[in-house]
Amino acid sequence: MKLRVYYEDTDTGGVVYHSNYLNFCERARSEAFFVKGLSPILQSGHFVARRVEADFISSAKLGDELEIKTELFEMKAASFVLEQTIFRDEKKIFKLHITLAYINFEGKPQRITKEVSELINSLFSC
Repeated sequence: MKLRVYYEDTDTGGVVYHSNYLNFCERARSEAFFVKGLSPILQSGHFVARRVEADFISSAKLGDELEIKTELFEMKAASFVLEQTIFRDEKKIFKLHITLAYINFEGKPQRITKEVSELINSLFSC
């Protein structure tokens, strides 16, 4: 997914504020569902961030065009790990490993069904 850095994404110096990289990655994850006509909120549950590991390699600035690539890193029984990388002009500037837990609408963890596992694989596998 590609996006442009707008003024609202930056600090007073025109540099992307650190938490916005997480927002950019969230948009890319949601967009993977939307382009398939789906919602990230499924009939049986949804995903919440359980763990994040972020590597801020280089800064993006106002007006930059960024590309976010998302790949399935690991599938577990009730969660999965994605690796998301943000590029500017094909140069890696940010990397995220995020563990997303699958929960029901009461907020309790649940096993990922075969159907949901296949969906995740279809959205985020290369």
